[in-house]
Amino acid sequence: MAIVPGTALTYTGQPGLQGLREDLSNMIYMISPETTPFLSNIGRETCDAVLTEWQTDALAAADVNNAQYQGDDVATFSAASVTARLGNRTQIMRKTVIISGTVDKVNKAGRNSELALQLTKRGKELKIDTESILLNNQAKVTGAVTTAPTMAGVPAWIKTNTNHVGTNPVGDGSNVRVDGTPRAFTEVMLKDVLRQIWTNSSEEPDVLMCGGSNKSVASSFTGGAQKTVDVATKKLTATVDIYVGDFHTINIISNRWQRPRDAFILNWNYWAVAWLRPTSQVPLAKTGDAEKRMLIQECTLISKNEAASGACYDLTTP
Repeated sequence: MAIVPGTALTYTGQPGLQGLREDLSNMIYMISPETTPFLSNIGRETCDAVLTEWQTDALAAADVNNAQYQGDDVATFSAASVTARLGNRTQIMRKTVIISGTVDKVNKAGRNSELALQLTKRGKELKIDTESILLNNQAKVTGAVTTAPTMAGVPAWIKTNTNHVGTNPVGDGSNVRVDGTPRAFTEVMLKDVLRQIWTNSSEEPDVLMCGGSNKSVASSFTGGAQKTVDVATKKLTATVDIYVGDFHTINIISNRWQRPRDAFILNWNYWAVAWLRPTSQVPLAKTGDAEKRMLIQECTLISKNEAASGACYDLTTP
């Protein structure tokens, strides 16, 4: 086939190209993950200082030798038990935006205001930063002139009910856990931690929360080995979202923002975020032809009683 000479074409260097309009959609497609299961399910509180404190207590162990003489007088008394005083440091988090006056004025596809679009994105990014920090293996740091204060994350609190290879933390947020050699996540590990929670706590855990790879592993546990097929809809159910064990019934969810090597068994009621400064937008000083904004927040994690939760640590990520 041949093109007749002089035919106007859209290709570069051909006649008739001047004045062609662009065809740019007025939609912007963003599918980046932004769900925050931990932050969305735990409590929300306020605090008034950079060190937020609370107390925990526990009953004495059962005494099988508690048998007394008839008419016996009391000569000695049990010492009053002392509560444990715990605390966590607030951590400052921020995101910034700077947009030139020209950029916000020109006609743009998909948004009227570049500043508004960027602030919306930064707000979502700040939220997933918060989720990741809450679940990170980090200790609380007081901070100094050249050191930023940090909060202790979940792995720095859970010590009582665990299945692990490494070394557990002290449990007051002052140090991180030491990771051990990873091993495959098994149902035996999960049952072990659920039994420990039953032994050490009167509270029911709500959820097993793990990374995507180990969520798939949990779906292969023996209780969910029998998959089901709905013939009418041709639907294959190949997942386990609720685990009914000997001691507890829990939901199973995945979380993109936690460390894949950790699997947390959590009671939502015993975790909370305390806000010293909820997220706010702050206009920064104008020093030229640009608009500057800062999103800033300050908060900390409260572990009301770590024995209500547990964890399987040091897991491989198949």
